[in-house]
Amino acid sequence: MKSLKCDSWMHQIRGSLKSWTKLWCILKPGILLIYKTPGSDHWVGTILLNACKLIERPSKKDGFCFKLYHPLEKSIWAMKGPKGESVGSITQPLPSNYLIFRAASESDGRCWMDALELALSCFSLSKMTAKSGRDGDLSSSSESSHILQLLQSSPLTDQDLLQLNDSMLENHMENDANSDKSEREAHEDSDNAANENGGRLTEESDMDQSDDVCLQATAFVEEAHEEIGEVGEASQVETVSEENKGLIWTLLKQLRPGMDLSKVVLPTFILEPRSFLDKLSDYYYHADLLSQAVMEESPYCRMKQVLRWYLSGFYKKPKGLKKPYNPILGEMFRCCWLHPQTDSCTFYIAEQVSHHPPVSAFYISNRKDGFCISGSILAKSKFYGNSLSAILDGKARLLFLTRDEEYIISMPYAHCKGILYGTMTLELGGKITIECEKTQCYTELEFKLKPFLGSSCNVNQISGKIRIGEDILATVDGHWDSTVHLTEKRTGQQEVLWNPGPDIRRQRLKRQVVQIDQQEAFESERLWQHVTRAIKDKDQMRATQEKFVLEEAQRQEARERAERPWNPRLFSFNTDTNEWHYKYPEYVHNSTLRLLLIIIHKLYRKIMCFKAKLTNSIIFIDVYGFFIIIIIIGNTLQ
Repeated sequence: MKSLKCDSWMHQIRGSLKSWTKLWCILKPGILLIYKTPGSDHWVGTILLNACKLIERPSKKDGFCFKLYHPLEKSIWAMKGPKGESVGSITQPLPSNYLIFRAASESDGRCWMDALELALSCFSLSKMTAKSGRDGDLSSSSESSHILQLLQSSPLTDQDLLQLNDSMLENHMENDANSDKSEREAHEDSDNAANENGGRLTEESDMDQSDDVCLQATAFVEEAHEEIGEVGEASQVETVSEENKGLIWTLLKQLRPGMDLSKVVLPTFILEPRSFLDKLSDYYYHADLLSQAVMEESPYCRMKQVLRWYLSGFYKKPKGLKKPYNPILGEMFRCCWLHPQTDSCTFYIAEQVSHHPPVSAFYISNRKDGFCISGSILAKSKFYGNSLSAILDGKARLLFLTRDEEYIISMPYAHCKGILYGTMTLELGGKITIECEKTQCYTELEFKLKPFLGSSCNVNQISGKIRIGEDILATVDGHWDSTVHLTEKRTGQQEVLWNPGPDIRRQRLKRQVVQIDQQEAFESERLWQHVTRAIKDKDQMRATQEKFVLEEAQRQEARERAERPWNPRLFSFNTDTNEWHYKYPEYVHNSTLRLLLIIIHKLYRKIMCFKAKLTNSIIFIDVYGFFIIIIIIGNTLQ
């Protein structure tokens, strides 16, 4: 396979006995092949880079040291060699879970570290083609010379990029036997372990995670069923059976006013059969409103459209008083919505990045329509005696890419009353803001709780205003699950800002989800499938048992992890802003080849700079092969 490739003598590699040996290393996407001599006759071993971390290692001796290691102290070696070898050439013993390298000079060492990082990136991208099942050799294609000529021109224009024609993309590359086999074996072992446990999360299998992210082209299918509650108070009231009242009283005996409920195990009869990460996606069934907001010319009209989208996320509600599952640490959820009018797609991905305190991070992107959203929610709950509140502490950042405008958005809290006496009812309350610092346009909105002596018309009320600077442009009032009116301050003209009637509900975008048999072990639907099935079967005892299995496995994992910090797979914490950021925004799926080729252009320039650094080094990079891989990936994403 033609690919990103580096090979040279590594000045020294340290063995288990702390002595050093000179070995020949060949770097390919995802693997590092080690030989006693140049060539392929004396294979020593193959390191699987997707399981490794890379760090610089200070040294008192001459040269430059760096270390490849497995963060969980597991083996970094493949079971077989590139030609099926099961036993490597005899050298001094090498460690199983790490390897320390010494280059002759700092410049050579830095080049090797850069090459290793590029190889890892190249491998992550190339894995997206693994399921296509096609083969072929690009090097024999008649278009190869044209592609190479395009890639060697500097700089490439957008028109040049679009000259990469479809016939070129129909070709394919050969699979690397070693890396493909080792990855396949690893996945088979993982799948077999999950199948033996019925897909459950167990201490021995699914709890072990590595930090690498396998970027594959995801197959989404339209969601089969969606439940939307009724308008008004009727769908927000819970009638509790006598049996369940006993469970509530048992629970209440453990509580005291003002207590945080985040560590309290709640009975399963009040659970909505889906994860909180799934529930956070309710805001994007009308994401096409954001596509329209980007196109509005005035800041005021854009703010009106953003507010309309914001209100669209509340009317989908379960019947009764229901609470989604508290996500397991490391759990993730992904889905998307197709936009027929713009032929685009809004992608959503979320991960539980902390358990105590419970923090959910999320990232939403539709780059074709020009917007993305990021943020995190710290879920807190307080008990007040006859009522409790679920507070969503956090902010979402909505960015209009073409306008460089950012809207900071906060959330209302959920309030449940009538726990000890009266009717158990769920409402939304609190003041929220939508702020755009660039345009100085702000929305203030209050979700009002029903007064003690209020009537049904006082349920789900909201009121607010839109202003630019200190000038109030419009006022807002109505009910968040039905009609909301906007009144222009200057003219007194009134319009319906939002009304989720039958016509609007028919315009909801269809959510696309990943089929459960194709989900990873820590994806929400697969993770909670046994609890969900028991709840839908109205078997509360089995639901409680299945929920306990998950929670106990999480506690055991926390005990084993002890003081070691948890490292989320998809998000990283910025200590300067105290916010969570998605690690891989450049890899969010794009539905157009043009966007992909622009990414190729950026990568090309980066590798050209890297190639220039290696002019005087014995390491070389096959840039042509690297780009052939990415071009094929473009074909798989269409």
